[in-house]
Amino acid sequence: MNRENKKRSFEKGYYKNHACTDTFTCKVCGRTVVWQGAGSDHRNHCPNCLSSLHVDNEPGDRGSDCGGYMDPVAVWVKKNGEWAVIHRCRVCGKFASNRVAADDNPMKLMSIAMKPLTAPPFPVERIEEMTRMMGGEGSTGAFCGNPK
Repeated sequence: MNRENKKRSFEKGYYKNHACTDTFTCKVCGRTVVWQGAGSDHRNHCPNCLSSLHVDNEPGDRGSDCGGYMDPVAVWVKKNGEWAVIHRCRVCGKFASNRVAADDNPMKLMSIAMKPLTAPPFPVERIEEMTRMMGGEGSTGAFCGNPK
């Protein structure tokens, strides 16, 4: 890359409108990440561990001085059915949403999506008791179509 192109790539907002074809090594899992296979020209997280780096204040601006690791903490489904990964910065706590890439690890995506169901914030064995305390019937049998 010649000096002029390199300078241009560091201009504010450059990556908003230009493809990012850089290869990088993931700082979390150590895997080499290439831009091909992402399904877009904007690779912004590792397809293996889904981690990212906090480099943007706004998508593509490369304006953040934080540089912290962005951990994948959740997934959500947009109105059009497209999945996105929610990242949280380990250093400053900022949240960011990134589109799921075509080559993202499906098992990692599903494990993040299932986490609220596999590790609920309350003891599952007390769900009937808690439902009664909230004014409900308290019977889990009603959910299955056989009320107690």
